[in-house]
Amino acid sequence: MLSKSSKYAIRAVLYLSLNSNEEKKYNPKDIAEAIDIPAPFLAKTLQSLTKKNIISSTKGRNGGFYLTKVNRSNSMLSIIESIDGLNKFEECFIGLPKCSDSNPCAIHHIVFPLKNEMFKALEKNNIDDFTKDLASGKIHITI
Repeated sequence: MLSKSSKYAIRAVLYLSLNSNEEKKYNPKDIAEAIDIPAPFLAKTLQSLTKKNIISSTKGRNGGFYLTKVNRSNSMLSIIESIDGLNKFEECFIGLPKCSDSNPCAIHHIVFPLKNEMFKALEKNNIDDFTKDLASGKIHITI
């Protein structure tokens, strides 16, 4: 359901949330190597996240990307919104042009509640919530 760009953005933000701060910044190449994604692709994604104030960056010799306390309060949904927009949550799961409660596809009544629940959870939980769960071992992903 999420684009590769959104998946990479989430992984990069979680990497930064675990490893960066205002004194410790990362360049796109180092982040890309750490999470095993293409650096040129990631650089554009990180610039987009910076423009939307999801993450922060500074230029220069000691510059790079990082997260501030304010950045960490952004919802996980804001990452997806800044990369893909929110239309993905409204699109038909099997790709039909028209799908709704009044005109459902074959699996609409199964998928729509799940998509709605995921939307609400991503909106409710912020980057810091996921970071705390990762750091405590409550959840695990290979970033």
